[in-house]
Amino acid sequence: MTASSTATDAPVLVLFRTDLRVADNRALMAASSTGKPVLPLFVFDQESDGTRPLGGARRWWLHHSLAVLGKQLARLGAPLLLSRGRMEVVVDRLISETGADMVLWNRRYDPTEIAVDSRLKASLRERNIRAESFDGHLLHEPSLLKTGSGGSYKVYSPFWRALVTQGEPRDPLDAPRKLRGGKVPASDELDDWALLPTTPDWAHGLRAQWAPGEAGAQDSLAAFVSGALDGYGQGRDMPGVAGTSRLSPHLAHGEITPFQILAALKPASIDAPSGDIEKFRKEVGWREFSYHLLFQNPSLAQVNFNRDFDAFPWAGNRELLSAWQRGLTGYPIVDAGMRELWQTGWMHNRVRMVAASFLIKHLLIDWREGEKWFWDTLVDADPASNPASWQWVAGSGADAAPYFRIFNPVLQGEKFDPDGAYVRRYVPELAKLPAKYIHRPWDAPKDILSTAGVKLGADYPVPVIDHSLARERALGAYKSM
Repeated sequence: MTASSTATDAPVLVLFRTDLRVADNRALMAASSTGKPVLPLFVFDQESDGTRPLGGARRWWLHHSLAVLGKQLARLGAPLLLSRGRMEVVVDRLISETGADMVLWNRRYDPTEIAVDSRLKASLRERNIRAESFDGHLLHEPSLLKTGSGGSYKVYSPFWRALVTQGEPRDPLDAPRKLRGGKVPASDELDDWALLPTTPDWAHGLRAQWAPGEAGAQDSLAAFVSGALDGYGQGRDMPGVAGTSRLSPHLAHGEITPFQILAALKPASIDAPSGDIEKFRKEVGWREFSYHLLFQNPSLAQVNFNRDFDAFPWAGNRELLSAWQRGLTGYPIVDAGMRELWQTGWMHNRVRMVAASFLIKHLLIDWREGEKWFWDTLVDADPASNPASWQWVAGSGADAAPYFRIFNPVLQGEKFDPDGAYVRRYVPELAKLPAKYIHRPWDAPKDILSTAGVKLGADYPVPVIDHSLARERALGAYKSM
């Protein structure tokens, strides 16, 4: 603290990370309640040991979300400071520059980030600088939810039951009405971070699909509760209709909290069956379970949860990996999903499972290759849900799908996209095929292909592998472990 500062004048630093919002932000509200000047700070830390660099899609989202947050905080009276570098170094510098005697933040749950925050908290307290952290990103603390024997949960169903017995979540907080601003140190310019793609600018589809920021999150929640929540139990599996919440990228960036989501499901005015509401609550619970797994297994994105899978004989064919990434496998539902991902930064959850299963079990390509691709291309790339879900599909994860569960991409398409609406949207070269053949164009008679303007092997690829042969090969590989 500088010699001329008083306890009231010394500012409080509020660190923003995976909590890019002003409502239900306990750290921000705690800072506001002190009556001290508030200095909101976002540190773009890609340098701390073990930090996983953000993928391209999340960098795009981060830019726009920070721009929105900056405007919100400025209206409240406390502009957002931006600084790039190691978290501890930046915070120390700003304490020296401003005389701040308090640092507050909302907790993160990636083990690497926990380590950074733990070191920071210990260092601050050693210097008699108040340091406190708060909840918001998760409904529960992974360190506290234990099995009856004191261990960690490895199966989702008992985890969910245990989570429910913790009682109803706390009510979300309103945003502070006003913040007391202080002397603002020099801030980085957001554009200088070069988070947006330029050459080429591949974000046209993302701009058309998404509204990053807290208002966009609340709009998505309201639209879901008044619309797709009714029928969610079935609609969530149909990629051709708007049957999901599309809240995952907002959750990943902390523009909305699970407390706000569950609170929105309570009012009696909701016209949705209780079964649909409970199904959606369980999806929020799966996200919590994924973080529980990550907390207990810091290398979840690199190491098989079930180490028996270390002996799995991956094929590692780079040409087939490329075909999968580009949506050119010859299986329409898989290709539609991969193209939706590239165009919009998002993929329908049912199709994520089908596409992941195809990469792992049809092509025998290591699940880690798929996890890395999703990490770079998903706007909702999450350090817990992404690897946990990939390991679930592979069979190597907690509560995983059994190894012999090998999705048939044709049957999956016919069941969940029966009229081909989803495939027609993202694989337009097949758009004129009748529904009977749109998920199996190789079975269509030549005259129907000709009428639809499809020449297999030219306009659209033939399947890169036969399903029956791929299934037998995968079963053999699993049995050989």
